Amino acid sequence: QVQLVESGGGLVQAGGSLRLSCVASETIFSGNTMGWYRQAPGKQRDVVATIASGGSTNYADSVKGRFTISRDNARNTVYLQMNSLKPEDTAVYYCNAAAFVISSWLPRRGSWGQGTQVTVSS
Repeated sequence: QVQLVESGGGLVQAGGSLRLSCVASETIFSGNTMGWYRQAPGKQRDVVATIASGGSTNYADSVKGRFTISRDNARNTVYLQMNSLKPEDTAVYYCNAAAFVISSWLPRRGSWGQGTQVTVSS
């Protein structure tokens, strides 16, 4: 079954940390760049970070130096370590396979998992 399952979100105070996990089916994960995306209420879904199958990474400017993306290819899992969280990081976080198109990291698949809610209180 082709699927994405995100977990690890929660409520945290500003300055705190969370670690998100995403388990993907082999079809989605194997050999693909994986990305974390987030969608805040009333806003579009934007890329947060991506990691290629070989480990090279990219980050949105808003999270550079605070978030770290990693992957475990043996477990088909991608992680997002989030430190120094800010209220503006509040969003539902999703993962998906990603492709670089023109100048943006776009999701390769049109379907998404359920996401995981991250809420940062001030």
